[in-house]
Amino acid sequence: MAVSRVIPSYDLYGDSSRHEESAAFNFEWIPQRSTLYNWLIHPHRHDSFIQVLYLTEGHVDVQIEHVQQTLHAPCVMLIPAGHVHGFRFSQDTNGPVVTAMQKALESAAALMMPPLLETIRTPRLLSLQSEMRYIDQLMPLFLALEQESHTPAEGQVAAGTSLLLALMVQVHRICKLSDLGDTQTHYSISRKSRQIEKFRSLIDKNFRTDHSLQSYANQVGVTVGQLSRLCREVLGKSSLQVMNDRLIQEAQRELVYTALPIKQLASELGFEDDAYFSRFFRKHIGMTPKAYRAKSLAQMGSEAQTHF
Repeated sequence: MAVSRVIPSYDLYGDSSRHEESAAFNFEWIPQRSTLYNWLIHPHRHDSFIQVLYLTEGHVDVQIEHVQQTLHAPCVMLIPAGHVHGFRFSQDTNGPVVTAMQKALESAAALMMPPLLETIRTPRLLSLQSEMRYIDQLMPLFLALEQESHTPAEGQVAAGTSLLLALMVQVHRICKLSDLGDTQTHYSISRKSRQIEKFRSLIDKNFRTDHSLQSYANQVGVTVGQLSRLCREVLGKSSLQVMNDRLIQEAQRELVYTALPIKQLASELGFEDDAYFSRFFRKHIGMTPKAYRAKSLAQMGSEAQTHF
């Protein structure tokens, strides 16, 4: 992909850059613009705008600065402001693209989640794999942004920025998983990382109904013993601890943010006996579910009075 002597700068490819401090964002699907240019987007940059592209079909030859790479769907490309980039898409490519003011997004990230700033400012080419957590959350956020972009109304900038921030959080999480694999050069190690992520993804989806490590091990393709050794090696805890931590996390949320009777909560978390659930909870937290709920609600009430 050749670079011209003068790198053009656009708000959107083909549109002259206006350098306006607009907080608006743009949503479109890759074919909408790429078909106009025979699927070839020559190297250019956006001085003020960040772009996030999510390929759901097809493949792309992408250039960012001096790096060139071929990516196959599913994949995510994050192009921060100021970085020269170009694409040659296959004609079966599809997926959403969001273009937004980077400064506005950075301001929100600095307030809500400062570690997100590095992700926003760093070009990333991310190949996605089905066993990865977080990728299921990508498309709903893109579709919500599409809906918001098509419905001009009061608060659109605030709603759009909030959705963009949520999207960047998911990209940030995927970056962390990708970095974990990239830092391990030996294939067997990176495979272990993928197996662990598949296990954790399965737990996120099934922890309410499936408490069987044998079931999870079967789906990951290892024995129960191998699964526990993998968890200890990669996460520093056993597979049983990983599963129990997820149950406890959800129990704490439900106790604080819902009024579900403890017996019903135990049932919804897959415990046949609420007495066993209470013993399980106390073993991990150091108090009964009832005591934890009372303490947490009292603390929240005290903090609310302090702030008001």
